[in-house]
Amino acid sequence: MFEMHSSKAPKPRRDLGQLRRLLAYTRPYRTELSVAIIATLIGSAFGLLFPLVIGRLVDASFLRIGSADTTVLDRTVLILIGVFALQAFFTAVQSYLLSRVGEGVVADLRRTVYRHLLTLSPRFFETRKTGEITSRLTSDISTVQGVVSSALVQIFSQTLTLVGTVIILFVTNWRLSLLMLSIVPVVVLAAFYFGRLLRKVSKEFQDRVADANARAEEAIGGIRVVQAFTAEPLEARTYADLIGASFKVALRRARIRAIFNPVVFFAMFTAIGIVLWYGGRLVIAGELTPGQLVAFLVYTFSVAGAVGAFSGLFSQFQEALGASSRIFELLDEKSDLPEPANPLKLGSVRGEVRFEQVSFGYGERGVVLEDVSLAAQPGEVVALVGPSGAGKSTLISLIPRFYDPTAGRILLDGVDIRDLTLYDLRSNIALVPQETQLFSGTVAENIRYGKPGASDAEVIEAAKAANAHEFITSFPDGYATIVGERGIKLSGGQRQRVAIARALLKNPRILILDEATSSLDSESEALVQEALEVLMQGRTTFVIAHRLSTIRSADKIVVLEAGRIVQQGTHQELLAAGGLYKELYELQFREDVELPRA
Repeated sequence: MFEMHSSKAPKPRRDLGQLRRLLAYTRPYRTELSVAIIATLIGSAFGLLFPLVIGRLVDASFLRIGSADTTVLDRTVLILIGVFALQAFFTAVQSYLLSRVGEGVVADLRRTVYRHLLTLSPRFFETRKTGEITSRLTSDISTVQGVVSSALVQIFSQTLTLVGTVIILFVTNWRLSLLMLSIVPVVVLAAFYFGRLLRKVSKEFQDRVADANARAEEAIGGIRVVQAFTAEPLEARTYADLIGASFKVALRRARIRAIFNPVVFFAMFTAIGIVLWYGGRLVIAGELTPGQLVAFLVYTFSVAGAVGAFSGLFSQFQEALGASSRIFELLDEKSDLPEPANPLKLGSVRGEVRFEQVSFGYGERGVVLEDVSLAAQPGEVVALVGPSGAGKSTLISLIPRFYDPTAGRILLDGVDIRDLTLYDLRSNIALVPQETQLFSGTVAENIRYGKPGASDAEVIEAAKAANAHEFITSFPDGYATIVGERGIKLSGGQRQRVAIARALLKNPRILILDEATSSLDSESEALVQEALEVLMQGRTTFVIAHRLSTIRSADKIVVLEAGRIVQQGTHQELLAAGGLYKELYELQFREDVELPRA
């Protein structure tokens, strides 16, 4: 689903570009990062002094065996302690600053990805799993954290350590140094091979985890359906299979790491063993002092550590590149609802909406609306009716530009809505859908969602107009009552009235009601309908109604069938004309009469 297309560019060049793009997120923290790099370099420089001081300490001990003078030994120990103290200080500075940079970059990257996701059209989310997207926001971004902070600085640190150590080793004894370094090319080649392999497997692991997250989120979000159909074993089995798939990939990754690290360490410690053997011969021959051999041995460990660190860093970079490619795939997604280059500005919006020969299709579903022309005057109530699949919901989805017509245009006060910014357009529109979407938080926060800066008095006034104030104040916590995820703690009627209060507070010029009362009981429907009548006053309103009796007073009723308008008029005009509207009305009237006897 999110697979990257092959590119003609060489892969190393693409990797380098991707890495540069990733490291660009460290720019706001360049001061902290620069100080951390300096602290790291200073700490590494003190680390280079450590083996020299150790060598002097050994020689001071060996050369003065039987002597009571310990002045040189005491002075050397003090120098050693000073080196340790300074190195510890700079390491602490480096550690704190790197953590600050890493956490800051991760937070910025998550904000950037989330902000970008909010700009994408509904069509994007219809083809993506929510769990997969959230997986990229969490685990994938966490994977790149180490690269944009500690790994970057470690490159400088280990480079200084490796280069400085090699120079000192050659100055000490070039033959012994060549012997020790002869194994390095083998280690570098192994690191390159295993790192590439590890990147591929890590990306596959992230994909499998995202699949499992997506399935879990769907099941948890629909837990009532799962439990109502006793599908808990099915969901548990499905999730277990998906986790099992990710576990198999994780084991492959573990096997690669299990082979890689021992190979590197075997090679390096073999080199150390040879150094001890050959260095011992040089000490016996008088070409090295015992202290120089000890220092050489410690430096050899430094080389081993640096090469091992580079191999680990290479693996870390490969994993991060795999994760970042998934992140950048999201960031590179373009909305299919482009903003105008030179947007027009609306003054005081009157609310005239006009469809001019509008057609629309979803692609795989074919044409859903065909040659629709419709006008709604400011303040008019336009009801949309027709059989299921006629295109009613699609038509109202075009008004706030959730989709763009494939042909024709939609005008707001005479201006093509594609010439307006999405913000300007949607700030004049409010939607009350059949399935009300509330957010986890308080009742007041959900009402204020339509106008974040509204005062408490405005929130209460909107709730009263929506017939919601009474039930809200009956709760122990009143407006501070937590509604739960998707408003699960409220009844359907209560959720709808909170949604109406939210729309009232926004005070839009255009109102869209998508079967806002179809799933409610009679008592709740009456309360909601009363609140809707308050909400519709003075606004251009588009209503999709399940019960035709609720839209008899509409200024205009538009009848759709198979994506076309087949009738328009008032309730009385359409009944008198006969046709589809009269058939639907009489059928529903008979069902309402027969239902009580059943």
